Amino acid sequence: MLVEKVYVSGKGRFVMIMDSITSVGANDEGAIVVSASHGGVSAAEYALKIPLAAVFFNDAGVGKDEAGIAGLKMLQEKGIPAGAVSHETAQIGDGKDTWEFGIISNLNNAAREAGFQVQEKVRDAAVKFADTLSSPPA
Repeated sequence: MLVEKVYVSGKGRFVMIMDSITSVGANDEGAIVVSASHGGVSAAEYALKIPLAAVFFNDAGVGKDEAGIAGLKMLQEKGIPAGAVSHETAQIGDGKDTWEFGIISNLNNAAREAGFQVQEKVRDAAVKFADTLSSPPA
């Protein structure tokens, strides 16, 4: 299972790329996480265990009652920028594919306020966001 740390700014900021949000751990505190998991409630519960700078998922086709992105609302309640890439642009469960090809399809308000935009490549958005953060995570 892929878990890769990619430094994306001269300020020591990094993005954690992972196939599954279940791989997020204490060492990821303050990181921007690009996960290939669906963005549902159970995925958000994992993301809420660690204070993250931002987190992205796969929209999983959004689904009934927006179940594929329901976690974005949960993360919004904690003020965490969160979004999802389109299932048509990145494979669910493949972090590398998500990082290389994922196009943002959905965002919570915290992510919009942080400058993320729908239709932006998640990779470009994460790099741009990292440059706005003042200091690296501890």
